[in-house]
Amino acid sequence: MKPILLQGHERSITQIKYNREGDLIFSVAKDTVANVWYSVNGERLGTYNGHTGALWCVDCDWDTKNVLTGSADNSCRLWDCETGKQLAMLNTSSAVRTCGFDFSGNIIMFSTDKQMGYQCFLNYFDLRDPQQIEDNQPYLTVPCAESKITSAVWGPLGEFVIAGHENGEINQFSAKSGEVLKKVKEHNKQINDIQTSVDLTMVITASKDCSSKLFDSTTLDHIKSFKTERPVNSAAISPIMDHVVMGGGQEAMEVTTTSTRIGKFEARFFHAAYEEEFGRVKGHFGPINCVAFHPDGKSYSSGGEDGYTRIHHFDPQYFDFELEA
Repeated sequence: MKPILLQGHERSITQIKYNREGDLIFSVAKDTVANVWYSVNGERLGTYNGHTGALWCVDCDWDTKNVLTGSADNSCRLWDCETGKQLAMLNTSSAVRTCGFDFSGNIIMFSTDKQMGYQCFLNYFDLRDPQQIEDNQPYLTVPCAESKITSAVWGPLGEFVIAGHENGEINQFSAKSGEVLKKVKEHNKQINDIQTSVDLTMVITASKDCSSKLFDSTTLDHIKSFKTERPVNSAAISPIMDHVVMGGGQEAMEVTTTSTRIGKFEARFFHAAYEEEFGRVKGHFGPINCVAFHPDGKSYSSGGEDGYTRIHHFDPQYFDFELEA
């Protein structure tokens, strides 16, 4: 399994996303550009230039028309995917931590950080109403007073957003009323990442408490747990196998104080049903910040603190692999 190395960022990768067909990968990092790549050969298609701060999040709508990026320059921007033209800029009072299109591609949500005296907000905009964009006035704003949102994804049918918080809580916020529909607290530390399964029936969380958990996305029932001995920065569910991949490593600031051997910067594969680890992939020179499966399940990518994105195409024996129970 020889990885394709994507060098397009000068600073650590914060998020990578495939589009729905999986032919493109979007990557954002703590420098100011968002890159888009061909996933088949790692060729760079282009960049989205305009942000003036670190980028925290990126998302692409279902027909790959528009791209959404959220940044620490206190703005969330909408881009034309094909041309790289900036279509809209939504200003906020603090950094934008998470962003996403709902399944229709018409409604976007993004959450802002609790910083500089401002509290954390979850904002919903309807892109079909140009007035909202022009006035920078979301149709719904949900304040999160207790604990800030650190990661969020849209639930099935665009009815609610599933958000993970700094204190380990997971909430469902309705996209119509903004009320909290469901609330669970299975983690006791910050949730670093939430990703959905390909059919949106399940979500997987990655937490600083060294574990990753699988939940039902409508009921938020806790299904499975995957434990490691390092903080988990990101986790993804395979679309075709009962596998999850997790990326992590210790905090970026503690890396220099430990030897590279103890760093454990591997991507780790767990069986989703048996909760058993069955494989590791080495490669990154620093913690893995984000992992994502290709929608066809035949490859996966990881983005690290080292500023590289690596695309791994699985070997044929991966697909024949059966875990002995």
